[in-house]
Amino acid sequence: MNFIRLIGKLAISLFAFIGQLFDLVCDVVISLFKGKLYWSQLMKQIVEIGWRSQLVVILTGAFTGAVLSAQAIFQMEQFKMETMAGAVVSVGMLRELGPTVTALMLAGRVGASMAAEIGTMKVTEQVDALRSMDVHPIDYLVTPRFLAMAISMPLLIAESVGFGILSSIQIGTGVFGINESYYNFHIAGRTEMVDIMISMIKGVTFGMLIVVISCHQGLRARDGAVGVGRGTTNAMVYSSLAVLIVNYFLTMILNMLFPLGML
Repeated sequence: MNFIRLIGKLAISLFAFIGQLFDLVCDVVISLFKGKLYWSQLMKQIVEIGWRSQLVVILTGAFTGAVLSAQAIFQMEQFKMETMAGAVVSVGMLRELGPTVTALMLAGRVGASMAAEIGTMKVTEQVDALRSMDVHPIDYLVTPRFLAMAISMPLLIAESVGFGILSSIQIGTGVFGINESYYNFHIAGRTEMVDIMISMIKGVTFGMLIVVISCHQGLRARDGAVGVGRGTTNAMVYSSLAVLIVNYFLTMILNMLFPLGML
């Protein structure tokens, strides 16, 4: 009975959490159409989310592409198909690793920062002060981050994938000595517009998840510094789990709709 009670309590907590996220999403949508847009906050968040995340995204994408390239070449050497490793990296980075790894990096760097900043404002009553000045907290705190993520995420994914493919070419042709013309030919021949579209769909979806979950944790922070720390940790963990779980379902749906070699 205790086990069943525990499962029931976890299920209720999960549904309540999803409901709270849905309410926040509805508030953001209303804010986008009817609220006031604070351009200074939007520009600030674009710099924070997009510009300052470039280094970690580029390094992550480059080394992910390098490792994937090396592993693909090691396996394909058995079949004398080393030149196909570039195509594997290109499609793999676009359809899977580029958006997923970028989102996980942003969940740790940007998501935790959002939760900490908003949580600190909440426990120090700055959020209440915004309301007293007739400034809606969603308009001022959440919507600019939502829009900044929507603008920055596709560009960050493009950087991650681009540097991943470039590092793959360097590893394949420079380290393993594969003919560069054949290597690049397979990359160009196997990479299609639908792969780029899938990458962007996944990336924007993951970005929205990170913003909504992180801002939710910040807005619900309580109990002073302890609550802010708890919310920051939860934001990173919940965002990462959400990205991985949603990625599975998106992969299944998008690959059924847009299978390899479709275009």
